[in-house]
Amino acid sequence: MTSPFRALPSVERVLEQPAIVDLARAYSHEALVGLIREELQGRRSAIAHGGPAPTLERFVESVCMRAAQAWEGFPRRVINATGVILHTNLGRAPLSAAAIHSAAQAAQGYTNLEYDLEQGERGSRQAHVDAILRQVIPGAEAGIAVNNNASAMMLGLAAIAVGKEVIVSRGEAVEIGGGFRIPEVLAQSGAKLVEVGTTNRTYVSDYAAAITEHTGALLKVHASNFRVVGFTSAPATEELVSLGRERGIPVLHDLGSGCLLDTVQFGLAHEPMPQESIAAGIDLAFFSGDKLLGGPQAGIVVGKREMVQRLARHPLARAVRLDKCSLAALTATLLHYVKGDAVRDIPSWRMIAMPLPEVRRRALRLRRAIGPGARLVQGKSTIGAGSLPGETLPTWLVALDAAGAGADALAARLRDGRPPVVGRIQDDRVVLDPRTVLPDEERDLARVAREAMGKG
Repeated sequence: MTSPFRALPSVERVLEQPAIVDLARAYSHEALVGLIREELQGRRSAIAHGGPAPTLERFVESVCMRAAQAWEGFPRRVINATGVILHTNLGRAPLSAAAIHSAAQAAQGYTNLEYDLEQGERGSRQAHVDAILRQVIPGAEAGIAVNNNASAMMLGLAAIAVGKEVIVSRGEAVEIGGGFRIPEVLAQSGAKLVEVGTTNRTYVSDYAAAITEHTGALLKVHASNFRVVGFTSAPATEELVSLGRERGIPVLHDLGSGCLLDTVQFGLAHEPMPQESIAAGIDLAFFSGDKLLGGPQAGIVVGKREMVQRLARHPLARAVRLDKCSLAALTATLLHYVKGDAVRDIPSWRMIAMPLPEVRRRALRLRRAIGPGARLVQGKSTIGAGSLPGETLPTWLVALDAAGAGADALAARLRDGRPPVVGRIQDDRVVLDPRTVLPDEERDLARVAREAMGKG
């Protein structure tokens, strides 16, 4: 009986196959040979565990699939039809056209990233974003941007409170997401956590009683991805600021989402805003760039000039600095707020502000484009990324008929589309929410949906 191992093709034979010859035109010989050898090793292992030897055709298909997975650009574009506006797993906020253009311009050539054109000498990559942040957030004396809000917090604590105690309400010593825990961030920064109060009720007197000669800061944290309701109490920001000034201790505020517009105007609960923190007298406020701000991934710090300068001079600042493309996209995003066109031009705000009749018109257009098996149902969109927990926006959904395949199977076929479409399953049906679909994606969405439903 012939050993199944002998049925495996040689590397040379695989390289002769037309599909592999096509791959060889696009990729290096060495990379392709390495991929074939990896596939051969995997097949040998499968045979050793009782599996069959593949045909040559099947083996070549596997190599081509492996190449597509290994060498396809990342991250891939997907269509977000989930109705979650700031979907963390799908990259959070899509950028505005101006931010995309600015990032592309920065990528295409040289820039004045750290060069002062007026003086003809080295400059600071923070100078321009500092100026814009001071315009957007009245009262902020200075501002800097780093690569995310966790880094901003780490940098702030390391620069202000290393080796000292930081007082936090027990109800705010939270895990925001992805393992980002306030106690662990404090520990990594070199500061020591001191918890006060209880999970549901903390008073300014609790902070006052915990202050010692070792206290380095008072920290207020916005618990952005959950809400505690009922018998609760927390000191106002102004109360903590008053206590900090009285005792000569800096007060820091982690706002999380970076909301520069009042969300009440869109029928949502109020989300804390950096402008409010600065107006209350906070020494340093920290927030994200890629959540409700609507820009690229970034962590932003605004506040008292002397405090911000301490962060900028800290050795950790270089390790967490933003690259030129992200800085370009961030400054372009902030300029939307300076010009007053954020709701019109920043995609995430446009989605939040989209009137329900417009959502319905888009849903009707999508239903017609998909054809039989698609129908309109009412539903809810959510903000996502830990912003405005529990808050929803009314929406219209397009529900798809799975034709006996089941909702999970249909959702998988949508994700296998070109481009992949990510919807959600509601009441055992796949539904598509047009609120989070960009206008130029509607045609592709309808085509992928028709193909997934077996309509060609």
